[in-house]
Amino acid sequence: MQVLWMVLAAFFFATMGVSIKFAAEYFNTAEIIFYRGLISMALLWALASRQGVSLRTAYPGMHAWRSLVGVTSMAAWFYAIAHLPLATAMTLNYMSSLWIAVFMVAGALMAWRPSPATPRPALHMPVIITLLVGFAGVVLMMRPSIGAEQGLAGIVGLMSGMISAMAYMQVVALSRLGEPEQRVVFYFSLGSALAGGVAMLFIGISDFPGWPALWLIPIGIFAAGGQLCMTRAYANATTRRATLVVANLQYSGIAFGGAYSVLVFGDVIPPMGWIGMALIVGSGIAATVLRARN
Repeated sequence: MQVLWMVLAAFFFATMGVSIKFAAEYFNTAEIIFYRGLISMALLWALASRQGVSLRTAYPGMHAWRSLVGVTSMAAWFYAIAHLPLATAMTLNYMSSLWIAVFMVAGALMAWRPSPATPRPALHMPVIITLLVGFAGVVLMMRPSIGAEQGLAGIVGLMSGMISAMAYMQVVALSRLGEPEQRVVFYFSLGSALAGGVAMLFIGISDFPGWPALWLIPIGIFAAGGQLCMTRAYANATTRRATLVVANLQYSGIAFGGAYSVLVFGDVIPPMGWIGMALIVGSGIAATVLRARN
């Protein structure tokens, strides 16, 4: 069942991306984050009340950290979605598996203290090759797919994937502690609303555009649905193999994003761009498999 939950989460997130691209024509990133959090928070409060799930938590610090890294990643991703083809922004955000592998390699090297008794940690060549292939895919995807004026958005999108790796690890940790998905997603939505509201004080508020403001509603709905499905998928994946399958199925979001990008927005992505996406997906799956074996 966790397979269905993750595929559904990927579909919801891709559909949310469509709404963000339309809303970004009228609202800044801070406003989108604020309304996304506010709408999702209201939905989660109603759902938790209906199901009798308490929102009181024994792990406020962990929820705060999850909200901090999650909102930072989300802000970078929303900015990338607004300025890049949807398929490109989705792919950059789904590089979390590669970044987790980078963190593991870097952490092992940083913890090493040279001495005769502690040789340098072994750098497994399959992992190194996987990382090189993945980042080569980034180069192939970004060079033909985006213009020079979109370079900043590409870098920001790359950062969103890096930070989302930390957010995913925190979601897994909270699930292992027995936190229900309604509570996890509620506090993330609360953090989003607070962060967006504070940012609006400095960035400002856009003029009310009329009916296009309705695009903010599906952003909150699909965001809440995606977060709930993703959290439930990881919570139900109680074995290493199941977790591996769930982690890899997140890449179905790139397929959904690619379909939306071409069919809804008419984006023209050159063959080299699609090859780059395929390399990123393949290396991300390989990184997840290699990480599970170690």
